[in-house]
Amino acid sequence: MSAAGATVEAPRLDMWLAESRRITRHAARTLIDAGLVTVDGRPGRPGQRVHVSAEVVVAAAVEPAIPPESRAGAAGGPATELVIVDEDDWLAVVDKPSGMVVHPAPGHPTGTLADALKDRGTTWSLLGGAERAGIVHRLDRDTSGLLVVAKTEAAHRSLARQLSDRSLGRTYWALVHGGFREDTGTIDAPIARHPRDRRRMAIVEGGREAVTDFRVVERISGATVLEVSLRTGRTHQIRVHLASIGHPIIGDTVYGRPDTTLRRPALHAMRLRLRHPADGSERSYESPVPEELVAAAERLRPPVA
Repeated sequence: MSAAGATVEAPRLDMWLAESRRITRHAARTLIDAGLVTVDGRPGRPGQRVHVSAEVVVAAAVEPAIPPESRAGAAGGPATELVIVDEDDWLAVVDKPSGMVVHPAPGHPTGTLADALKDRGTTWSLLGGAERAGIVHRLDRDTSGLLVVAKTEAAHRSLARQLSDRSLGRTYWALVHGGFREDTGTIDAPIARHPRDRRRMAIVEGGREAVTDFRVVERISGATVLEVSLRTGRTHQIRVHLASIGHPIIGDTVYGRPDTTLRRPALHAMRLRLRHPADGSERSYESPVPEELVAAAERLRPPVA
């Protein structure tokens, strides 16, 4: 090749992809390393040269959107309007309302968060299964608050790794029965299905590791407001752990006792922290505590003289 020709050498794949898709070079390499980019039908390599005649395909595995009209009857009505806190080509952060099941399960085949996400006409990662619409982690039906959903397989893998290495931070607001002497504490007790009631979870020797940290925010009459953080993510973990130390969540009829003024557990996922899959930047999100939970705490405070 002549010296003149060298000045127009074909660009590297990672640089070409970053420029053409208007993303960072790190994000481009993430796509390539995840096997989501092909060049002339073969998996791409970050440093390979992309010639003018090359066919480059970015095939982030996603599910085709299902039109809302095809779901309305099955879901029993129009789709629930979702509160989307943040959204881009990689992920969405959703503020889930209390009472909504995250994904289809026995007894809840439709009307789920996954259905509502699909009804938006957006595509989602298939890694968790077609019915889960890119859901990376979940919240209990009656727990409100923040969760993150992946749009691409690369994003899903990144967020799943963050869950595994505990760098994806989840912090909850909880109103519980009883008072605490300590200001902070950790509950480290394994969790598994209840040996006699398969609908519940329990502290079970030989169960899966489960670790919960808590901090007292406010002591009020016969109750305590806690800030709770998860190191692991077991089903019903916070509810089981707090009940196991004698402080069930107010309004939790499964692990505590009925409350005549609150029809849901006083538990809200108020903060979420993650590293963005595209460029590794730290992202933090916050959701205000719902009014009915604020009111429940207010009712327990002594009247001002």
